[in-house]
Amino acid sequence: QLQAFGGGLVQAGDSLRLSCRASGRTFTNYVMGWFRQAPGKEREFVAHITWNLGSTNYADSVKGRFAISRDNAKNTVYLQMNSLKPEDTAVYYCAAATSLSANYTFWGQGTQVTVSS
Repeated sequence: QLQAFGGGLVQAGDSLRLSCRASGRTFTNYVMGWFRQAPGKEREFVAHITWNLGSTNYADSVKGRFAISRDNAKNTVYLQMNSLKPEDTAVYYCAAATSLSANYTFWGQGTQVTVSS
């Protein structure tokens, strides 16, 4: 129901745009989030956006470099990643929650982002 894609191997300073396409159900009014998990580390929050109002929030580590957005007509959420750093290397996941206070209950498969120095 959530499919993430767009990862790849890039150099430090490059940009990538991840996409997360929702299908099979409507995610109107859901909160859509991006998370990442680096090798040997726990999964961490990256950013979220509310589907209807477009309110956003970011982890401190990506503020000013990453931008989350959504296209309601395409049922797709994006994560534009600029000025990538080697520490951004991780598997990136998109997820959906019914509200800002709810747990994320829908998860997509991950997409690998590797940033070389």
